[in-house]
Amino acid sequence: MSTFLLLVGAVVGIAYLFRHIVVKGKQCTSKARLVGKTVIVTGSNTGIGKSTAIDLAKRGARVILACRSVQRGQAALEEVKRESGSNQVVFMPLDLGSLKSVRSFAENFLKSEPRLDILINNAGIFVQGRTEDGLGMMFGVNHIGHFLLTNLLLDRLKECGPSRVVSVSSAGHNFGKINFDCLNTHKVLGIGTSSMDVFQFYCDSKLCNVLFTHELAKRLKGTKATCYSLHPGAINTELARNTSSVLQMLLKPMTVFFWKNTVQGSQTTLHCALQEGIEPLNGRYFSNCTVRELYAKAKDDAASKKLWELSERLCGLA
Repeated sequence: MSTFLLLVGAVVGIAYLFRHIVVKGKQCTSKARLVGKTVIVTGSNTGIGKSTAIDLAKRGARVILACRSVQRGQAALEEVKRESGSNQVVFMPLDLGSLKSVRSFAENFLKSEPRLDILINNAGIFVQGRTEDGLGMMFGVNHIGHFLLTNLLLDRLKECGPSRVVSVSSAGHNFGKINFDCLNTHKVLGIGTSSMDVFQFYCDSKLCNVLFTHELAKRLKGTKATCYSLHPGAINTELARNTSSVLQMLLKPMTVFFWKNTVQGSQTTLHCALQEGIEPLNGRYFSNCTVRELYAKAKDDAASKKLWELSERLCGLA
């Protein structure tokens, strides 16, 4: 019995050390104050988006919480205000699965807010289905919605430079691929309904985020706006809330020992949004507050240009 208890203690001890030394990761070290600056954070009613918003509000920024659910957005608004001690926090409804909603959000924002200094494309979903515009749900929300939003706000970002666009991707992009034939024919990243199919399409959408940033950087050359994509780490958030109860049960032990909490998970987003001197790294990909090299497919000039042009057509910009 004593040997068993020692073994259990050793396992718990190793898990604790792993959690607090390896999993926790680096922190954003920027001390930047943001008084007079305006930031949009999509999907900021929960998870790392909300933690990001709280941090930015504490620094004095005017923070726009761009969220789909009015009820959850209003609740987050009160929490972000309370936790940050700032009244410079605003909720504006945004459904990234609706091109009409994205356009309405951008129109209202541009009319009511004179500045935009940082746009954080944080929102993401892990669920199958179709958007109201007939796009694959993860392709539509994780990529196209943010693509349109960024383009509609790009002139304001350029006017307020130095400014930044930060897109939250995932290490899952390494497993992604872009099936242009399928996108052109069916407006989805792939056909299939199994759990592995859903995971594949999620990874595909995250590759879209990285390729989008790669192409955007080229188009921002000569301006005072820069852009970055990132992997936040494995985070204990609500991303998998729409998956099966069995999968959620299996993932639960991992969230306790091996996944970051939302404050830890927001650090690389904050690094990309705030760190001084990273402008020469325009278009690069970050993980654990450090710039990382990408596989060839994630910085393919032809693929990123093709995806950009396809995205323009699908959201009516072309």
